Amino acid sequence: MPPEISIASEKIFSFGSWPVTNSLLLSFVALLILISLAIVLRKRLAVVPGKFQIGFEMMLEALFNLMDSVLGDRRLSEKYLPIIASIFLFVLTSNWLGLLPLGSIMVRNGRGIPLFRSPASDLNFTLAIAVIAILGVQLAGILGLGIKTHFRKFFTLKNPIFTFVGLLEFISEFIKIISFSFRLFGNVFAGEVLLAIVGFLVPYFVPLPFLFLEVFVGFIQAFIFSMLTLVFIAMATKEEAH
Repeated sequence: MPPEISIASEKIFSFGSWPVTNSLLLSFVALLILISLAIVLRKRLAVVPGKFQIGFEMMLEALFNLMDSVLGDRRLSEKYLPIIASIFLFVLTSNWLGLLPLGSIMVRNGRGIPLFRSPASDLNFTLAIAVIAILGVQLAGILGLGIKTHFRKFFTLKNPIFTFVGLLEFISEFIKIISFSFRLFGNVFAGEVLLAIVGFLVPYFVPLPFLFLEVFVGFIQAFIFSMLTLVFIAMATKEEAH
């Protein structure tokens, strides 16, 4: 039978009145993996680093240098590293887990549905990540400039032009949520559909190039999502010139 393509994620079971879908279930798996890795890395930290710790520190330093190039200050890079790294790792892990053949594990819930599904192929997941990212940007702006200075960028009565431009800027903050959500959802969902169709029409080795492509796309989408968040934080924490 050809693969059934559904835009909406399927419900696996309910936790009280809260439905647990296959995409939500895989996002929990991604979360557990990241928490477990964090605990293992924390226990293996040593004053004299081993090869694994050296490699991790080199990647961390490269990330700091990238953030320094955007924020212009190592102190700010250290301050905002948690949100940027968390978004990148969570989206990346979710994207790559979605490429594993976990979708072949079927459960019966009236009909056969996959037990796991790529979280980013569910618009609810990408919307939630986008809301968290934009709220983090606004919080960074408030903490960096003060609540009055930050919101003065959007609401001012200096003259009608500044008032109109400020309102447009305020509306654009909500547009960023939509842009973030649909960019990530569209790329991941399209890749999932492509792999399903190619795997059905020409199984075995032919889908491998497409699978490697989606591994790269999953990394690029996580990188773009986190870097755009970083750029927006840099813009939000910079006071506009008068």
